[in-house]
Amino acid sequence: MGSEAIVGIGVLATMDDREGTGAGLMALHRDAAVVVEDGRIAWIGPSSQTPETDTRYDAAGAAMIPGFVDSHTHAVFGGDRAAEFDARMSGAPYSAGGIRSTVAATRAATSDELTARTQHLLDEALRQGTTTVEIKSGYGLDVKTERRLLEVAGRFTDEVTFLGAHVVAPEMTSRRAEYVDLVAGPMLAEAAPLARWIDVFCEDGAFDVEETRRILAAGRDAGLGLRVHANQLTQSGAAGLGVELGAASIDHCTFLSDKDVDALAASDTVATFVPGAEFSTRQPYPRIERLREASVTWAIASDCNPGSSFTTSMPFCIALAVRDMGMTPSEAIRAATLGGAQALRRTDVGRIAVGARADLVLLDAPDPVHLAYRPGVPLVSRVWRDGVVATRWEHVAG
Repeated sequence: MGSEAIVGIGVLATMDDREGTGAGLMALHRDAAVVVEDGRIAWIGPSSQTPETDTRYDAAGAAMIPGFVDSHTHAVFGGDRAAEFDARMSGAPYSAGGIRSTVAATRAATSDELTARTQHLLDEALRQGTTTVEIKSGYGLDVKTERRLLEVAGRFTDEVTFLGAHVVAPEMTSRRAEYVDLVAGPMLAEAAPLARWIDVFCEDGAFDVEETRRILAAGRDAGLGLRVHANQLTQSGAAGLGVELGAASIDHCTFLSDKDVDALAASDTVATFVPGAEFSTRQPYPRIERLREASVTWAIASDCNPGSSFTTSMPFCIALAVRDMGMTPSEAIRAATLGGAQALRRTDVGRIAVGARADLVLLDAPDPVHLAYRPGVPLVSRVWRDGVVATRWEHVAG
């Protein structure tokens, strides 16, 4: 692949938490350069000291950040729920029940159709600076379709999550216990070789705490890492359960109790916020003051899905987190990069550091703060993914 120097970076935000406390939340460097070699970052330093490389690109004073790490998406699905969104904006309440309409559309879609839709969404995400993505199943809810969704997701990412426990399959609503047996048994057996993670939606209308415990324990026994849809609509107990079981991330976190926050603070579980869901459902936004005081690690993700957060834009989610959740711009940008990597237990992405994967985003702005300061403006001007300028999403192995 050769070597390339990116010079003249006005502000380089490395997000490298190993640089020491004096570097600040985003670890900023001025008039900086980055050398990329064989898909990895080989050198970081002042532009004036850049070593010789095969090629050179002048950033002309623009700001650079790591590629966004979107650690929570449902990007493989069929159909559309625009009518449901319209009704919600007219006053209808949000509930988990709309998932079943997507299940019907997804079951009816071919694998080629699902692949094309996912490719379109990830190309869209890439143009907005996302370079690492997690994708869940969960719109099949039968063994055959869940396997098919995991296979499609695996064409795009290694961060594949089995979410057979999204809601109870519509044809089994009167047979909940039987469906839990299916998810924790035959469905999991088919899914485990295709996934890295298992997730459960623990909430009214989906699965209760004990059902969640059983499914997650079965997934852990099958060698999968744990994630939990937790405390989106109520203080369900899912957040505490996720921490107890050692989940990498609990996601949504809209309604956290002080006990939940304390449990998170004493663990290495990441609290992942998905502010696009609050935007699309008109639920209250979670606030982060208590988490900040307790030194909880948090992330921001898009929750890209057709029902409650149909966005691929991490910059949009950053702006929401700053405006409506109380994050500073630095906290939000860090949460969308390093925080997402921590939620996936990855050290090779989410930061610009020697040896890390060369996933880099150049902004049409002099400072990363513009991502929140100029909401809705397409500020991503150039994306390197695995050291290569990327215009279309391709699978890069983690």
